[in-house]
Amino acid sequence: MLGRIAGSYQSEPGRREDLLQEISLALWRALPAWRGEASLRTFVARIAHNRAIDYLARHRRVEDELDDAHPDPGPDPLGHAEAQQRRRNLLEAVRLLPLGQRQVVVLALEGFSLREIGDSLGLEENTVAQRLSRARRQLRDGLGESA
Repeated sequence: MLGRIAGSYQSEPGRREDLLQEISLALWRALPAWRGEASLRTFVARIAHNRAIDYLARHRRVEDELDDAHPDPGPDPLGHAEAQQRRRNLLEAVRLLPLGQRQVVVLALEGFSLREIGDSLGLEENTVAQRLSRARRQLRDGLGESA
């Protein structure tokens, strides 16, 4: 989860690793403050997103590329290549979303509920639902009918 959150803010491998280390350190420092009022998963996501926003503010740079893993193409290399291209297109489209929508989409893709996303980002559930709906619409429009 932390790697995907870091990757949603930083695509360059070196910077993503730096951000992941900063997130890990922030979690280590913040863990004693966790009182159990929210789930640990929500607490971790909140710390990770806050640290990522701080990182972006300090570096003021958004990367354009996403470093994909190199999985085994399996029995159908052409189908796999097409799927990888669709995945890259989707990830690039997510990266181009406004920050508020991107945060919501990344957490939704991680399997967070609307309530958990709201708790993580300090938003009402309705706001989360609106941002997610707008993001989906923007992704559909940006990716065309194949989305």
